[in-house]
Amino acid sequence: MAIENQILGLCKLGDFITEFLKKEPGFYNEVESELDALLRKSQIENSWFTIENQKFAMKQWADLLNEEGIKKWLSNYQIAKIPKKIGLILAGNIPMVGFHDVISVVLSGNIPVIKLSSKDKRVIPFLLKKWNEFSDGNVNYELVEKLENYDAVIATGSNNTARYLEYYFKDYLSIIRKNRTTIAVLKGDETDAELQLLAEDIFRYFGLGCRNVTRIFIPSDFKIDRLFENFLNFKEIINHHQYANNYEYNRAIYLLNQEQFWDNNFVMLKEDEKLFSPLSVINFSRYSDLDEVRGFIKINQENIQAIVAKPELGLDSINFGEAQNPGLETYADNVDTMKFLEVV
Repeated sequence: MAIENQILGLCKLGDFITEFLKKEPGFYNEVESELDALLRKSQIENSWFTIENQKFAMKQWADLLNEEGIKKWLSNYQIAKIPKKIGLILAGNIPMVGFHDVISVVLSGNIPVIKLSSKDKRVIPFLLKKWNEFSDGNVNYELVEKLENYDAVIATGSNNTARYLEYYFKDYLSIIRKNRTTIAVLKGDETDAELQLLAEDIFRYFGLGCRNVTRIFIPSDFKIDRLFENFLNFKEIINHHQYANNYEYNRAIYLLNQEQFWDNNFVMLKEDEKLFSPLSVINFSRYSDLDEVRGFIKINQENIQAIVAKPELGLDSINFGEAQNPGLETYADNVDTMKFLEVV
């Protein structure tokens, strides 16, 4: 069956990525050199896509692409007997963010018709080509500049873009994704190691992903100096010119408006009830009763992608440091893509 070849091919792709990531430039074979060149070209075209962050994303995928995990994931779903064409409009805020949609469509027995983001147009086509080779030609997909001839659509955009997409695709079955973000809730007894993992949830990909923490809840007596002390592993982030531009701009605005904020020269903490914060800024608020936090989550649940917290708080959360490591069964906007593909 094609699905067996596809799964085997994905596993081989994971092995290929793992081997690539083990090597240093100068020790690549011809195919690995091609991938290395694409990573470098991506960084030139989109400076947010540093080599480090691109390789981090690839590492997360390589860890997921194993036969046991893939088959366990797929065991919950029906594979289509008659393939449909599924239009995909991929996001480009962080490296390879659209790859989950692509493999979901293929492994559901359908054909992805892919409109790549202009910000992330190099690596995904390369990996699709390798996946198809590893699968003996059993991976059908189309790369297009404009979506045409499709049966359903999965599209990702900003809140403003989503309104346009909802109207444009109103006659089709669709998933239209909007802006989301992630929050963290501290109990107060977190270790330094846990707070350093929280820093990973905040700063990985410069904070550009929906799984990056932009809002923190801290107990009323928690000293925010502990946050700054444990964020220092990411102090070099300020040397990235686009991040630094955002930092300087937001800092200037707060100073001009005489707004209170805390600053450690590469990130600012601002006491603010807003869920979303500007790049280089983390909003925080103090709580005395966890019910205050639960109330906020309930009101804002449609805009929250994930919650980072200790499990004993009972908030249906993920552990510190796990925000950027979603599993195959984790879906953007918490909408089950595979269930959607079953009814197309």
